Amino acid sequence: MAKQRLTWVDVTKGFLMILVVIGHYPGELDFPLSKYIYWFHMPAFFLLSGLFFKEVKTRAEAGDSILKRFMQLIVPYLFFLVAITAVRYGMEIGYGNTDLQWYLNDLWTLVVGGRFVRGAYGVFWFVTALFAVFVLFTFMTRFFSRKVQIGLVALSYVVAHTESLFAQRMLDGDVVESAQQIPLPWNVDVALMALVYFAIGYYLKTFWMEISGKWLAAGAVTVAACLAFDAAGLFDYHLSMKFLRYDHFFLDLIIPVSCTVVVIGLFQRAAQKMPLNWLQFIEKHSISIMYLHIFADIVLNDFFNYGLIGFTAIGLVLPILVSVALEKFVPYGKIFLGGFRPRKKPGSAAMVR
Repeated sequence: MAKQRLTWVDVTKGFLMILVVIGHYPGELDFPLSKYIYWFHMPAFFLLSGLFFKEVKTRAEAGDSILKRFMQLIVPYLFFLVAITAVRYGMEIGYGNTDLQWYLNDLWTLVVGGRFVRGAYGVFWFVTALFAVFVLFTFMTRFFSRKVQIGLVALSYVVAHTESLFAQRMLDGDVVESAQQIPLPWNVDVALMALVYFAIGYYLKTFWMEISGKWLAAGAVTVAACLAFDAAGLFDYHLSMKFLRYDHFFLDLIIPVSCTVVVIGLFQRAAQKMPLNWLQFIEKHSISIMYLHIFADIVLNDFFNYGLIGFTAIGLVLPILVSVALEKFVPYGKIFLGGFRPRKKPGSAAMVR
């Protein structure tokens, strides 16, 4: 059973990673596919992360756990940040850009990160927000009772929506411009909303591990109804965690959770009946795909014309090739791909498997 569970988690994450790539397609589509992808795909990642969170009992365990996540999340973040930036600056110099102030301004934006970095760095916000959530949740579960924890999660949800309303109603500009007027680095404030989805994964672990047919049907009906309402113009729901766009106090729970129920429930059943090794393979290389799929398009779209299928293929294949090369040819390359695994031995420090 444990192996089956691991399989459906891997294939679900692989599918979600494909949606991440598709969601960043810069071209126009007749069908609002990206809008519907954004209804749930990032909440689903936070939820799945919470599903496998483990409480710690001591301060030492908390420190070790946070260090492990730092190595698995922030070290790859820094590696790909430096790698992409080095290539970008090489291209800029090749194009004749010698403006020192431009490079200094760009470097400062990269340090701040989060919603302030766009283009090739469009997904970087997720990793820093996830790390912030992990640190917050580690201390919440370490020092507070379950009732207090749930109260803090509820408070976090209210504060997140209050910030969203402030950004959208009180600040000037569109969704992106208004969010960027709140000067917090690394999108740490997004952790307020992400914490809620993370907690739903953690507290409802038994539910998520084996979604019943009744709940799958209920989720499917809810999703179908929301799609119908949206198509009919009865509401125009959007969710953009990166830019603090939380449109509806209740739908921001109902829609992402219902969509995630359907996706997980379907893959739990599919993984038992058919081999989905290709999705597991995508998940295995998901770190490289996440960081490089936008940059791959930026580099190639001046030389080739392609639509959604070509964009998706490039965003998967090229990062996978980079991932394989890092694993095979770069010393400690697995660490740069989030593969840090501490292993304590008597008389020795933590090592990497």
